[in-house]
Amino acid sequence: MMKSQQKNQGKSLKHRLLPLALLPFAAIHAPSIQAGATFKIDDTKWVSIGAGLRTSFESVEDGAGTPGNSQWTNDFKLDNVRLYVNGQIHKYLKVELNTECQTCGSGGEVRVLDAIGKFEYNSYANVWAGRLLVPAERRELNGPFYSPIFNVFASGTPFEPSDYNILIKSDGTSAGAIGRDEGAVFWGAAFNDRLQYSFGFFRGLRGGANVDDNILYAQRLSYNFWEVEKNPGYYTSGTYYGKGGDILTVAVSNQYQEDGAGTASDPGTFRGTTFDVLLEKVLPNSGVVTMNGEYKNYGIGNGYSQATRDAFPTEGFSMFEGNAYDVSAMYLFPQKIGIGQFQPYVRYVNVLPSTSTNRNSYEGGVNYVIDGHNARVSLSWTYGDLLTKGLDYSSTAAGDSINAIKLGFQWQI
Repeated sequence: MMKSQQKNQGKSLKHRLLPLALLPFAAIHAPSIQAGATFKIDDTKWVSIGAGLRTSFESVEDGAGTPGNSQWTNDFKLDNVRLYVNGQIHKYLKVELNTECQTCGSGGEVRVLDAIGKFEYNSYANVWAGRLLVPAERRELNGPFYSPIFNVFASGTPFEPSDYNILIKSDGTSAGAIGRDEGAVFWGAAFNDRLQYSFGFFRGLRGGANVDDNILYAQRLSYNFWEVEKNPGYYTSGTYYGKGGDILTVAVSNQYQEDGAGTASDPGTFRGTTFDVLLEKVLPNSGVVTMNGEYKNYGIGNGYSQATRDAFPTEGFSMFEGNAYDVSAMYLFPQKIGIGQFQPYVRYVNVLPSTSTNRNSYEGGVNYVIDGHNARVSLSWTYGDLLTKGLDYSSTAAGDSINAIKLGFQWQI
């Protein structure tokens, strides 16, 4: 049975916490695994269904409060609600349809997340087309459901173009949504599946700076030095809780679009390159050490000046320029306490824009793992000015370092 796995101090607190607000919608997917139900039609045709839910309680310090008397927000959130539908209509032909609850905090709207037609011939050559994930770094391809940290996007490195907006628009402010875009991906693996690759072509930025409708190109190459990761397609996971053996995988990804940033009057060419690594080691006592690392280098050339960015901060497609780092380490205790295992972790993120002030965040937490990615409870504490400066990459961006506490629940079937 199969299932799809699965993104200013001078302004209001709501605006300054934009990364936290975007968390429910950031890139989402997950490797296909056992699903809730599979309906067999004949020897080659079947349909499977599944569902996923993420919900949380969050308390955030208001950095603009009176010194020594800061106020805290207290919010219950419905982060994600989605349905997974997969099917096979021929030995080589499959289909995937996933939905998501967007604007969940305002009652919610069910919208298409993925709509993919798949031609899967062998391990070397396969093509997916439709609305699907753009090849990117591991964090994007994990999505929140298969990342080892609940709020992986809220205090993480800057988004890729396809994850910069939660709605697809044609006004020059959107290059897809929730890590997805319309396009096609050729993917496969070689050398006993150790070298895994994906190459895609997508619409990218719609309107605005991209007056000539230039295509966005995306590529990812990864190499498995130890055990080979078992995921469908080009999807990834941030941890296997030791069930995948000893893993050491290094990858590089790149996205490029001419006139993929800026404004119609001052367009710039976007290029985003990322290196990521996953190391997971099962110790002799059956405990599991997991480390994730990510480095990003983003650039915008041939236009989109600092003057335009500062003068029109809310216009156009103001993609990040500069470097960013995200590193985390965790340990899964082998002993089961109650119905699950404890997995404490630490994380550090540093974002260094070339057009704005630097920002960072420190995070510590613990996961209570009941059934891998299917049932998990997470408690975290985050501190830093990344939570207040958010996606403001203008030269005047400012914000205090604040604290945030989150209790998250994740269920899948």
